[in-house]
Amino acid sequence: MDTAQQEATARARELQRSWYGEPLGALFRRLIDDLGLNQARLAAVLGLSAPMLSQLMSGQRAKIGNPAVVQRVQALQELAVQVADGSVSAAEATDRMDEVKKSQGGSVLTSAAQPTAGSGAPTVRRVVREIQSLLRSVAAAGDIIDAADSLAPAHPELAEFLRVYGAGRTGDAVAHYESHQN
Repeated sequence: MDTAQQEATARARELQRSWYGEPLGALFRRLIDDLGLNQARLAAVLGLSAPMLSQLMSGQRAKIGNPAVVQRVQALQELAVQVADGSVSAAEATDRMDEVKKSQGGSVLTSAAQPTAGSGAPTVRRVVREIQSLLRSVAAAGDIIDAADSLAPAHPELAEFLRVYGAGRTGDAVAHYESHQN
């Protein structure tokens, strides 16, 4: 990618951040992860073509032009929160996604669409996934385990943290997180 393309992509992502609260690539990847979708299924539910979804995710396009698609994004964000907090099962989520696919709606994402539980605080699963995502964006699981092994003799708690969040399963990381809360 040349410098002009990189600058255009950075501008598109900044516009997405101002319009939607974050770059669409991050938002869509979270929906894919939280709802157990792939890009093709997410595109179908939103009413976008797969290439359009890809362009929005990569920053080649900045704006979702169809207000109904924006509303569907918001509905999926709300559904993802309900799945994460356990109030909606995977089977129910599948049925609700079919309903979302058929829906029409407004043109802005509201703060109510932000991934939070009823208390306004992020769910434990969401926090854990963010930590995992951050660690895994920095290094591969094998490298994280190597780093943990290096730290273990002097800093066993940090080593455990790296192993659990950097290379472990989400369920194990949630249990670790909960066991270390006051």
